[in-house]
Amino acid sequence: MTDPADHAEIRESVRRLCADFPGSYWQAKDRTREYPTEFVQTLTREGFLSVLIPEEYGGAGLGLGAATAVLEEIHRSGCNGGACHAQMYTMGTLLKHGATEQKERYLPQVASGELRLQAFGVTEPTSGTDTTRLTTFARRDGDHYVVNGQKIWISRAEHSDLMVLLVRTTAREAAAKSSDGMSVLLVDMRDAVGKGLTIRPVRTMLNHATTELFFDDLKVPVTQLIGQEGKGFRYILDGMNAERILIASECIGDARFFIDRASAYAKDRSVFGRPIGQNQGVQFPIARAYVQLWAAAEMVNKASAMYDAGLPCGSEANMAKMLASEASWFAADMCVQTHGGFGFAEEYDIERKFRETRLYQVAPISTNLILSHVATHVLGLPKSF
Repeated sequence: MTDPADHAEIRESVRRLCADFPGSYWQAKDRTREYPTEFVQTLTREGFLSVLIPEEYGGAGLGLGAATAVLEEIHRSGCNGGACHAQMYTMGTLLKHGATEQKERYLPQVASGELRLQAFGVTEPTSGTDTTRLTTFARRDGDHYVVNGQKIWISRAEHSDLMVLLVRTTAREAAAKSSDGMSVLLVDMRDAVGKGLTIRPVRTMLNHATTELFFDDLKVPVTQLIGQEGKGFRYILDGMNAERILIASECIGDARFFIDRASAYAKDRSVFGRPIGQNQGVQFPIARAYVQLWAAAEMVNKASAMYDAGLPCGSEANMAKMLASEASWFAADMCVQTHGGFGFAEEYDIERKFRETRLYQVAPISTNLILSHVATHVLGLPKSF
């Protein structure tokens, strides 16, 4: 079996681009926890981060299927799209719900690379993925909102010019429904840092440029409100579905990377006078990883096609993310086992990718919450929380 023929030109172009960023580049960035600026700039210059932006705003105007092809090939090549993938799905909130003036002002600059829209401010320390309980509050004061609160696990905040920020504009207890009373602000971080916004890096087991944000009377012009006040939760749901599908495509790329590396190593590595890949104890896990990969890839393709067709796809997006993340994690563990001690050596890139793909068992939504969603929204079982 070969890769899907869809977007073959895009896939080939991405592979050529990634060849200029070999394992040694990522190893160096990983050691020092540096942001891969050169890689992101190259992707931007070649137009890969603006595939979802309509042509009228300087993008390619393609569907989510094209974006999944880009990210899958990035990860299959051993690179990491986590440094920039948010620009693909975050801008959807602005595109679908922003005012014409906002779109005309920002989207062309995002497409050209003059501005980065990489930060998505939702998660908080006390609410986690229970988004309706977030407490960061924006109080209207004349022609500004005054924002106070805290966010956690906000990746790329130090490397973004703009941030889509979800806040409460009505207290939860005063809203008709728990999902009401939330609003979306487009924060210009160039003006905000040091003037009510503090960014604190959070060092983690992988180089993901994640941070904690503190808002202390940050003033945001009312003109930066996206859509209607109080309707923000609905606005970000589409972005969350796109995020899960795109993350799933990265997992598919990771799984392909691990299977490619394990297969090649198992053919070349000889122990006891024969290739280790001749042993069923080695070849069967590789084969199982391959089977799981293709099953997950089909679910990702289905979710992506439904999203592009404008169909409700919340359950499919969740299932795609779960299946793909589990396929990539199984493939990662298999690949380390196949390589033995060499799987832990930095120069082989296996241990780095192993750490990177482990994240997707937790983010952007945990496996348990996906199972809860399927149980209650698909199977009609009573809610457990």
